[in-house]
Amino acid sequence: MKRVLTAKDLSAMGIGAIIGTGIFVLTGIVANEKAGPAVVISFIIASIVAGLAALSYAEMACLVPIAGSAYTYTYATCGELLAWIIGWDLILEYLVGAATVSVGFSHYLSAFFEDAFGYHPIKELMEAPFSYKNDVFDLTQSWFSVPSFVIVLLLTAILCRGVKSSARVNNVLVVIKVIVILVFIFGSASHVDKKNFDPFIPPNKGAFGEFGGSGILRGATVVFFAFIGFDAISTAAQEARNPQRDLPIGIGFSLVFCTILYIATSVVMMGVVPYTKIAGPDVSDAPFKVVANATHQRWLAIFCEVGILAGLVSVMLVLLLGQPRIFFSMAVDGLFPQFATKLHPKYKTPVITTAMSGFLVATAGGLLPVSLLADLTSVGTLFAFFLVHCSVLILRWREPHRERRFKVPLGPVLPILGALSCVGLIAVDSVSAIIRLIIWLAIGLVFYFFYGRRHSRLNNPEKYATPDHMTVVNEGQSHHANIEVKQSEQPLYRLEPGQEHKV
Repeated sequence: MKRVLTAKDLSAMGIGAIIGTGIFVLTGIVANEKAGPAVVISFIIASIVAGLAALSYAEMACLVPIAGSAYTYTYATCGELLAWIIGWDLILEYLVGAATVSVGFSHYLSAFFEDAFGYHPIKELMEAPFSYKNDVFDLTQSWFSVPSFVIVLLLTAILCRGVKSSARVNNVLVVIKVIVILVFIFGSASHVDKKNFDPFIPPNKGAFGEFGGSGILRGATVVFFAFIGFDAISTAAQEARNPQRDLPIGIGFSLVFCTILYIATSVVMMGVVPYTKIAGPDVSDAPFKVVANATHQRWLAIFCEVGILAGLVSVMLVLLLGQPRIFFSMAVDGLFPQFATKLHPKYKTPVITTAMSGFLVATAGGLLPVSLLADLTSVGTLFAFFLVHCSVLILRWREPHRERRFKVPLGPVLPILGALSCVGLIAVDSVSAIIRLIIWLAIGLVFYFFYGRRHSRLNNPEKYATPDHMTVVNEGQSHHANIEVKQSEQPLYRLEPGQEHKV
């Protein structure tokens, strides 16, 4: 792959992936159903859990600057089986996460047509045929979310043409998205009414712990989806110019920046519109529209909707970029069919898996509701973060003297707290979400034992032996340098950090 991404590109990639459906759609749903105005506390809890995970990701990204994210880190520290489990879990995170955002895109596109042109799109073609609330499915009388399907296919075509062009598109969309959120905050702040924060934590009610302290915690597991995305930076490690320096910068900056925006946005939203009216069966699933309309500023509603559409596109772009690189890393290790390692001869992108991922995401976005998709993504990502924390602790124990360009402070304390916080949020999530995750992982284990284990690099080293002589051509010297490399027992992509250019 081409090393073309800078720290600025990676930071923009993180911001592009983080700011999306979590803040634009889920804030209203969580406030209305689980936490009330205390959704602000849910965001703070989720940001702490994500921040601890970001520190561990940054340390592992420096030690193992290879595409694959948590899968690669687990492979390097915990072995093949656990790596497969986390890789299979990451497939769920990226596929379902991108589908979730595509559903949010459809909601805001419908709101934009209504506010800007007074046109009401055909509802049957704008929403999924199913709804999901409190673990109950229901029919919506809609047919298929066409916008969700089409936008994903368009972005898939862009990604097939190369990561640098995709990064340029993402950088522009991120700037638009941040400007829109700032305009929304300052344009709505003067309409905040303190009465809407009373009660700040509504009394507990319901069999599933809606509202009260348990509602805040369950809300944190849902809005945690809003912080998913910074880990997508690590999937582009092999396309970063200086991964050991740029990856920690991109991960840390994007998460801190987005956390500040999230808290400010949720405070304004809860202050302008009562939590009982910001979402619900008779209210739009576009809370920014609800808040903007409550301020009686039509221009603000239209302006926000345009920017949000651009912002949601950038989220899908980054998640769709990360997914094929997970497939790529797993295929290089022999755990996934080898077609996933094929790169386009001109654009150097994993074009087959990019197209395959795009089609699956588009179909899921067209058929499934946003609340179900977000629930699935959050619990899967928490499990992935838990294993990243474990990887940091294991590598600290196995190789304590290894050079670390970035190291999580306070010794093992923060990684342990991070792992426990992930377990805690998983524990308070719905039983059905945990069961669906277990079912997904069980399917993955069946695939591993029937295919992955029989074809893996570790179990079948003779299949992956390097030829006696191979030619490595440095980019830019294709007609001047042919360097012979002797047969190596270790795969070339497992080089020690800093040795990539010595080959």
